[in-house]
Amino acid sequence: MSTEEKSLNFIEQIIEEDIKNGLSKNKLRFRFPPEPNGYLHIGHASAICLNFGLGIDYNAPVNLRFDDTNPSKEEQEYVDAIKRDVQWLGFQWEKECYASDYFQQLYDWAVELIKKGKAYVDNQSSEEMAKQKGTPTQPGIDSPNRNRSIEENLELFTRMKNGEFPNGSYVLRAKIDMASPNMLMRDPIMYRIMHEHHHRTGNNWCIYPMYDWAHGESDYLEQISHSLCTLEFLPHRELYDWFLNQIYKTDLVRPKQREFARRNLSHTVVSKRKLLQLVEEKHVTGWDDPRMSTISGLRRRGYTPASIRNFAKTIGIAKRTNLIDVSLLEFCIREDLNKTAPRVMAVLDPVKLVITNYPEGQEEWLDAENNPEEETLTYRKVPFSKELFIEREDFKEEADKKFFRLTLGTEVRLKNAYIIKGESVVKDSNGNITEIHCTYDVDSKSGSGTEASKRKVKGTIHWVSTQHALEAEVRIYDRLFTHEMPDGNKEIDFKEYINPNSLKVITGYVEPSLTTAKNLDHFQFQRLGYFCVDKDSSVEKLVFNKTVGLRDTWAKISEQ
Repeated sequence: MSTEEKSLNFIEQIIEEDIKNGLSKNKLRFRFPPEPNGYLHIGHASAICLNFGLGIDYNAPVNLRFDDTNPSKEEQEYVDAIKRDVQWLGFQWEKECYASDYFQQLYDWAVELIKKGKAYVDNQSSEEMAKQKGTPTQPGIDSPNRNRSIEENLELFTRMKNGEFPNGSYVLRAKIDMASPNMLMRDPIMYRIMHEHHHRTGNNWCIYPMYDWAHGESDYLEQISHSLCTLEFLPHRELYDWFLNQIYKTDLVRPKQREFARRNLSHTVVSKRKLLQLVEEKHVTGWDDPRMSTISGLRRRGYTPASIRNFAKTIGIAKRTNLIDVSLLEFCIREDLNKTAPRVMAVLDPVKLVITNYPEGQEEWLDAENNPEEETLTYRKVPFSKELFIEREDFKEEADKKFFRLTLGTEVRLKNAYIIKGESVVKDSNGNITEIHCTYDVDSKSGSGTEASKRKVKGTIHWVSTQHALEAEVRIYDRLFTHEMPDGNKEIDFKEYINPNSLKVITGYVEPSLTTAKNLDHFQFQRLGYFCVDKDSSVEKLVFNKTVGLRDTWAKISEQ
């Protein structure tokens, strides 16, 4: 990568400085290290794009390493979902690794620390240890077990490994400094007892390493050059380095931890704990509910890999946490689908339109262009008949001059078809319009080449032929939370901000070209928005999810 080709972010500046100071480019290696305790979300997508993007830019390998050190919360389902999401985003790892691959080596190193007098077994309760930790302004107090003999520590740690003690009865702690201003350095726990079945190692282990012990050592074993974490891990960096100091050999690459800020998304939660709550308490239908901020949910809603990668590129990498308006994410998918999604006609709030002077029983198949953004335009055939569905909001009996759709006595063009004129309406006993009667100009067919076809009218509306229309279930989504920062108020449960109107299911009608539409196929329903086929869709019942509207709110925000 040439540094002159683009402006470098601060992570790239660090890497360039390391190369300048002697680190061989051949030694660069990055990793994405998810915990398999939930599905990935939009925040993870940024981290994925960062790490794999650096791998692409520097032609360096990237590992996918699962931090599977807590079997009580981890499942193979999550492992499979994470792999699927990373690949769907367009990235491929060189090595698939697991912290559990290193359990024996981590244990052996822990034994070495005990032998060096740098780790000890503690059998106090978690409450007692918490009291001894002190405060940010007051030093901690040594554990009464801090000076156990090396022999006793080795014996107890072996018995911990052999499963002789119950959960919570013993831990292994690093012996560092109970007076350190960084409270994470006050004899942190390295191992805890957990009699849990592990999804990869089965029942081979009943002690499991803590994140701080496993993470840096795993980076070292994999020879990761730059270990990139979110900003909350900044205080952990000192401990990361202390642990590496105990085992580092100078002829190998020493991993460097550096931190970048989270980019929070408005009207969204990205805590896996909170997302799991939403799933378990059935506020949503699952991890891939289209209202969720998970990558699976975004995919099902109709977001594309390119749109998410562009979103990550647009928000960039920063040192300070900030809130990104969800409208920017919507802008990115709208920009992508505008180039690629075929235009089709659908009516979501139908009212019948009868063309009284159109021949009874006649039908025509008219040409309609698929996407005006195509370099070479392609067309499909749409059927036209005497009776059509149009959107109810596209008609008013009386309207002011700013209403350019159909009214009584005025003309409007039917998209890809004829100019019509409103003549009369039929109403039910409650005064609701059930039919609109109109006449059409037989010589005004769109694109017919006649003089009449070039006649201009101010409005164009979409339609579907009632005789040929396909009934479809259409799911209209709104933001899952009504508050811009649903977990910003710590005194209120974030679930109190759940939007009761986040999902509206309606029956609409679509043109017959969608008969063969498959799961995740994208379309622009003309004048309505972008939609995709849901996995629940079938030949018997078409189901569409609304991805995003046509209105570009982000552009307005940017202008302001």
